[in-house]
Amino acid sequence: PTLLPGVAYWDNAVAALGGSVRLLGPAAAALGAWVAIREHRLDYLRGLTTRSPAVGPLLDLLLLTAVTLFAYGIVGMFVLAQTALGEDAGRLHPLGLLAGAASLTLHGVIGFLLGRLVEGGAPAGAGGWRGSVPVALGTLLAGGGTWLWTALRGGDAWWSLLPPAAIDSVGLYAGVRPGLFADQMLWSLGLATAMVVSYVWSLDRRAALAVPIMAGLAVTAVTTGRIHSYGGAAAAPAPVGNVCRHWPLTVCVHPALRAALPELEAAVTPLAARLGGTPAAFTHVEQRPADQPAGVRGGVAGIHLPDLSPGYQVRAARELRATLTEAASCASPHHARGAAYTALVNAWLLDEEPPRIPDAVAARRFARWSEGTRHLWLRDHYAGYRTCTLGPSAFGWHPGGPL
Repeated sequence: PTLLPGVAYWDNAVAALGGSVRLLGPAAAALGAWVAIREHRLDYLRGLTTRSPAVGPLLDLLLLTAVTLFAYGIVGMFVLAQTALGEDAGRLHPLGLLAGAASLTLHGVIGFLLGRLVEGGAPAGAGGWRGSVPVALGTLLAGGGTWLWTALRGGDAWWSLLPPAAIDSVGLYAGVRPGLFADQMLWSLGLATAMVVSYVWSLDRRAALAVPIMAGLAVTAVTTGRIHSYGGAAAAPAPVGNVCRHWPLTVCVHPALRAALPELEAAVTPLAARLGGTPAAFTHVEQRPADQPAGVRGGVAGIHLPDLSPGYQVRAARELRATLTEAASCASPHHARGAAYTALVNAWLLDEEPPRIPDAVAARRFARWSEGTRHLWLRDHYAGYRTCTLGPSAFGWHPGGPL
């Protein structure tokens, strides 16, 4: 859902990879717990050294991390390839990719160490301890716990940006805040380091291990404060230069949407031609950020184009047409009849099927007029059209004067 239909935008590609961790992470944690409890370890590698009892588990954890990162790499390959093959815009954030990998690694560490904790709780002589019940319990605790951590952190609260972050689609005129991905990566790595070294300390009790444990916790604490400072907003407005097509209208859109220029221009050109000479006349169409209003001002028509899903050009033209009339006036019950006449004109502006209106005489008369006559009529009656106050007398008209 993070990827905008038809839009290749690097910020969203990286956000989508971060979102994939929200699905892969609980699976990685469950896998780690399952392996740790079943105790299927790399015994042939553990035999290479006997210096520390932690070597075997650490080798197992290394293998699990490689497996989870391989899955992450497969997802990343498809997402990045889809973005690179499109009309891509923005820039790739390598730290965003690393932040997702670090978060996935943390999930694997949590699941593995939780599994070791369950496995280590076996009562002496309990030969059947590693049966199906403890395996299912540990796997459920690891997968379910990490899934709850992900699922309960939606919304705009600051903790929603803690790994794995819930980053929604990044707007085309916005970008991920600088430093966010670095903070998320360091948060995951710091916490994972503290947990792994704490586990090693529990096995051989070396006092020197206190230093990396405290360092990992300090990094996590500092980056938590930095993530808190973002206030839950992962993205911020960013200046972007549009790309334009200059004939017959000047149409400008975000660089990621340049493929839309021909069809968008074809959709709005009839509207521009029919509005010529009215207060809403325009010769320039410009895409606007979502927080700026659409409409015609000073000969420039502002539109919104959030994505390129089918029918995007029609939606943009209809949105622009909707800004021509006063919504409050046209919704008033006192102007219901005038709104019907305005709907008749609206259908002509975009070559749509004309609606049925109570005044059949006016509808037939308007249908018989030539394109040039309708154009001249709209110039004379634009104020009534805009405010939905047209009446039957407005259609008793021809270029030489009233009928």
